[in-house]
Amino acid sequence: MAAKTKEERIRALFKMVSVGVIDDPINQSYDVISTGALIANLVGAFAGTFKYVADRFGTLLYWVELITVIFFAVDYTIRLITSHCLYPDRTKKGAVAKYVFSFDGIVDLLSFLPYFLPIFFPAGIAAFRMFRMIRIFRLFRINAYYDSLNVITEVISAKSQQLLSSVFIIFTLMLASSLCMYSLEHEAQPDIFENAFSGIWWSVSTLLTVGYGDIYPVTILGKIFSIIITFLGVGMVAIPTGIISAGFVEQYSRFTNISDVGIEENMKFITVRIKAKDEWTGKNIKDISLPHDVAITAIQRGNETIIPRGNVILKADDRLVLGTTRDDVQTNLTLKEITIKKHNPWNGMQISDLDISRKTFIVLIKRQGENIFPNGSQVLAENDTVIMLTKGSKNKIRF
Repeated sequence: MAAKTKEERIRALFKMVSVGVIDDPINQSYDVISTGALIANLVGAFAGTFKYVADRFGTLLYWVELITVIFFAVDYTIRLITSHCLYPDRTKKGAVAKYVFSFDGIVDLLSFLPYFLPIFFPAGIAAFRMFRMIRIFRLFRINAYYDSLNVITEVISAKSQQLLSSVFIIFTLMLASSLCMYSLEHEAQPDIFENAFSGIWWSVSTLLTVGYGDIYPVTILGKIFSIIITFLGVGMVAIPTGIISAGFVEQYSRFTNISDVGIEENMKFITVRIKAKDEWTGKNIKDISLPHDVAITAIQRGNETIIPRGNVILKADDRLVLGTTRDDVQTNLTLKEITIKKHNPWNGMQISDLDISRKTFIVLIKRQGENIFPNGSQVLAENDTVIMLTKGSKNKIRF
């Protein structure tokens, strides 16, 4: 086997540190190690706050933190090296800058940097220790393993404008009510409502229905106004809750509608082995003529399963998995094909923007009798037939 080029090694590293890429045992193992290191680090950080645990297991906690922090530093370095794979539309320096100043990049950096800063700045050890807890945000990366959990991020992103509007309304009401309460209560309680900030503290605890009881009105007008603000607070808190709830309903409805507004069919599959003398040997996939109801959905080459993009060259002993919707073919694999209709949410969307499982990918698009091998920028259109394959085999799958 030919040695990998530098770019191939970098791409392999990128796939290794990318969350949810499970096409190789090394990538799966790295995901497990990364998750285990984060959990061990956080458990150690919390356990170290108990004096009994710190006195008895202090040495163990020290080594757990040191090893996991070194792992975070190595992980950050790899992500820097492979950043141009994450942002292919940028130059290498631009991709590094994009990652460094992104939310994930800042969290990754602060996951290990505060641990080493006291060596150079001993006076700031307390502040640096506080920054170490930023590594807890790495838990958001675990969220990416599960499509059901990832819906939370998608809902918040989709409803960001509505949520910001509701927060603005709450902030405006909070500011207005604090000034009104200060005006009503300042003369009766000059020590309690001594300035506008005291009114803000009261309005926050009232509008958010917390009600600490440390600041409250004593005048009749103040009590009446407080009752009104309390009722408004219940409604204000319900606004963002309702927005997020509606977002969840819409998100799951979209997945259901994909099948409701499209025609879904079970496909039949056969496997064909090609030989050195066959006409297809040495040809690109895009140069092969196939009947309109037959498509190459996968290529089995050794222990690898290759997704048949248009520039893939067929070799002798390759086993081609041919898919068809005809009923006269024996079934030995089961995939799905969906015909995109006018009101399908996928109509007009790029493949890279589709809400599909990380374990599912589109292997072929049939459009007006033409077979299109998709890439991320491919836009789906009405009456396209999309062939989808879910990764579930033990074979390695190469893209």
